[in-house]
Amino acid sequence: MNKKILIIGESCLDLFVYCDSTRLAPDIPVPVLRIVGKKENPGMAKNVQRNVKALHKLCDLVTNDNWRRIAKTRYMHDRTNQAFFRVDTNHQIQHVDVRKLPLKKYDIIAISDYNKGFLTEEDIRYICANHKCVFVDTKKPVGTFLKSAKFIKINKHEYERSRPIPPSIERKIICTKAEQGAEFRGTTYPVEKIEMKDSSGAGDSFFAALLVRFAETGNIEEAISFANACTTHVVQQKGVSVIRRPKPPKSTK
Repeated sequence: MNKKILIIGESCLDLFVYCDSTRLAPDIPVPVLRIVGKKENPGMAKNVQRNVKALHKLCDLVTNDNWRRIAKTRYMHDRTNQAFFRVDTNHQIQHVDVRKLPLKKYDIIAISDYNKGFLTEEDIRYICANHKCVFVDTKKPVGTFLKSAKFIKINKHEYERSRPIPPSIERKIICTKAEQGAEFRGTTYPVEKIEMKDSSGAGDSFFAALLVRFAETGNIEEAISFANACTTHVVQQKGVSVIRRPKPPKSTK
């Protein structure tokens, strides 16, 4: 049976402005940028959704209507992809009434919470308490409001910031650690050693791939390994890329 996924979270517009620079400004010690190209894509929860839908079509999204007016603009060196700086604009996001959402229509609920006001801790607590399969990726410090979540995906910085974490919640956490892979219940799931070009959107890619593979198999360990493989491809691309299904390993026979 094809599982239906609902993603809940705030979204924005990701803008990448690619620049060249050959000199410093004469009046202040900053590089003079010459824009050579631009790229944009849906960001945050919308980026999770487009990654899920690249491999799994049954995926809906509840997000803020004004996402195109909320922008993260990154100025990047075109040749090396080194970031100069980032500008965020208009982070005014209206709160959603989660009690009006048809949670029971879906097999998996995925909360993509960037902590911009779309969802409160009480909202997340309510969703987790009213559905048996809720995955949470949150920028909020981990707390008891997540006690009914099925799995919690956070990165190493978010994990350290949240300590100490109660054991009952700790066992739900999938902690991503960049080149060190991911850790879940004391087991490390390694990643292939590669040259990383851009980590933008890597957390979204991991979360999306995790959801897709769990929907397919119901096995969280297999889902973590699959998410690692998908994210490894994404971070080797410039900008924010969409996941693709990893090729099976070649037979040694």
